[in-house]
Amino acid sequence: MTAPDEPTHAKVKRAMKKRKAGTLKSGRSGRKVKSRKQAIAIGLSEARAKGKKVPKKASKKRKMAKKRLWSAASQARSSWSLRLSTASH
Repeated sequence: MTAPDEPTHAKVKRAMKKRKAGTLKSGRSGRKVKSRKQAIAIGLSEARAKGKKVPKKASKKRKMAKKRLWSAASQARSSWSLRLSTASH
């Protein structure tokens, strides 16, 4: 994965400042942005539109695989803690 360059960092920083001030608005609907993640996404999107060096968007396939991996890991952790709690009684 490539690291974002300085202009990209500046765009994200500007979007975060606008979000904190309460003046950052989403593109289509024009509603105020409250989410930190959405502010970062807006900054990266603006940088992409200007042709700056930005990491690739995660594909749906990659997102789902990551979600499945985390879900399986959390289930394993919960079953392990359940076994430990029943064994100690």
